[in-house]
Amino acid sequence: MKIELIGLENLPLIKKDDELSSLILESALVQGLKWNDGDIIVIAETIISKAEGNYINLDSIKPGAEANDLAQKTGKSPELMEAILNHSREIVKVGNDFIVTESNHGFICANAGIDESNVENGRATPLPHNPDNSAKKLRKNIELKTGKKIAVVISDTQGRPFREGAVGVAIGSSGIKTIWNRKGEMDLYGRKLETTRIAVADELAASASLIMGQADEGLPVVIVRGYPNFEILKDPESGARDLIRPKKHDAFRT
Repeated sequence: MKIELIGLENLPLIKKDDELSSLILESALVQGLKWNDGDIIVIAETIISKAEGNYINLDSIKPGAEANDLAQKTGKSPELMEAILNHSREIVKVGNDFIVTESNHGFICANAGIDESNVENGRATPLPHNPDNSAKKLRKNIELKTGKKIAVVISDTQGRPFREGAVGVAIGSSGIKTIWNRKGEMDLYGRKLETTRIAVADELAASASLIMGQADEGLPVVIVRGYPNFEILKDPESGARDLIRPKKHDAFRT
C-alpha cells in the first residue's frame, strides 16, 4: 500500500478573483501531472480567502474597550483583538500571549482562525466565509474540467488541547466523508468496535501539511494520491461542519 503527497510547485501568489481551479490545473500540467479518480486536493485556507477577497485591513480597524483590554493581556495589537472579536461567537480562554475563541463557524481555535502570515503587511486573512461551500465549488470545477472524481479538503494549522505544537486540520471539505464511523466492525481479535470514529479529513489535512509547511515553502496545494478508502468514503454531501463537536457534548467546556 502506498500513498503519495504531491505538492504543486509553481502556483503564483494568489490575489482576489483568481480562478483557483484553473491555476491548480495549469500548475499540475506544467508539473507533468495527470489527474486520477480518487485524487484528494488539500488546499491551505489562506489562498481560499485571498481568492475570495476575504481580507481584513487591520490599519482601518478602530479597537473598542474590550479589544484594548485583551491586547494588554495577550500582547497582541488592539486592532487584531478587535478583528478576533468580530469573527468570534465566544471567548474560550485568554492567556499571557494567546486567545482561544469559538469562531463564527463554530471552530475552537486561536485568534478565531485569523492569520497574519503569508499576507501583505497591514492585512490579515480570516477563515473563508463558508469553507464547505468553497471546497464544493472547487471540487465541482475541477471534476468538470478533468472528468475525474476527486475530493477537496481545505486545511488550517491549529493547536490541540494538552499537546504542544500545531497540526493541519480540515475546516472545509467536499467529496469525501470527513468522519468514518467504524462502529460495529471487528478488530484483529474478533471484538466488535463500539465507539471508533475516524476524523478522515483531519488526517488528510495533517498528512498534506508535512510538505505544505508553514513558512516560505510556497506549497499551499497538495495532492494526496492513492488513499485506499476513497471509494467507500466518497460523499458529495459531507463537509467539515460534521467535525464540530456540539458544545453540550464537549467535556472540556461544560
